[in-house]
Amino acid sequence: MEYHLQVVSENAIIVEFGNKIAETTLQDIQSVTSYLENHPFPWMVEFVPAFTTITIYFDPLKIWQLAPDYKQLPSQYALEQIELFLSKVQTLKISEPRKITIPVCYGGEFGPDLEFVAKHNNISTDEVINIHANGEYIVYMVGFAPGFPYLGGLSENIFTPRKNTPRLLIPEGSVGIAGGQTGVYPIDSPGGWQIIGQTPLKLFRPDQQIPSLLKMGDRIHFMPISFKEFSNWEAD
Repeated sequence: MEYHLQVVSENAIIVEFGNKIAETTLQDIQSVTSYLENHPFPWMVEFVPAFTTITIYFDPLKIWQLAPDYKQLPSQYALEQIELFLSKVQTLKISEPRKITIPVCYGGEFGPDLEFVAKHNNISTDEVINIHANGEYIVYMVGFAPGFPYLGGLSENIFTPRKNTPRLLIPEGSVGIAGGQTGVYPIDSPGGWQIIGQTPLKLFRPDQQIPSLLKMGDRIHFMPISFKEFSNWEAD
């Protein structure tokens, strides 16, 4: 496992696992986050995994209390402890990932940018739908908005740049494309992704103990549904 540590503030350190978004990087990040969940530092506040990094936030005052004889800054103490911790971490064999199917009603009022994506790639809208729905995607990280999954694995045949001017409001459940990624807006929010469809599935459930439906490492498939099926799904 290769990594680089960097102090980014008086209460945060980033662990960098290179700069390439890949399954091997994801596996390293999952291994470290698993260890942190089971063996948290007593001075740690939280950790935030991303595409190629994990940011570890800590309480400097707590470090002073736990190590009163340490002569350097709390950030240096945290850096040394994290370095020692990482030297003991082995890349885990991650258990079989969850496979989740997300129903999507493509095009029409739910996918106002579907035709643009098709024209940009010189294919038909049906081809865009077929390509998007037949891919397998990996949740590399959850962020930006509560429960928003950044999905890797999009076919190059439908890569499309984000909009020049973001929309002020994108409806909850909207499925979009931005560059080489696809994702789903879990709540109403501004955004600049190209919207090709919408899912009736709730990805963010604030009343649940674990509010985000998706998590890092999940495998995602999209399933085309009709407008009627979408309406019935909402009614259920």
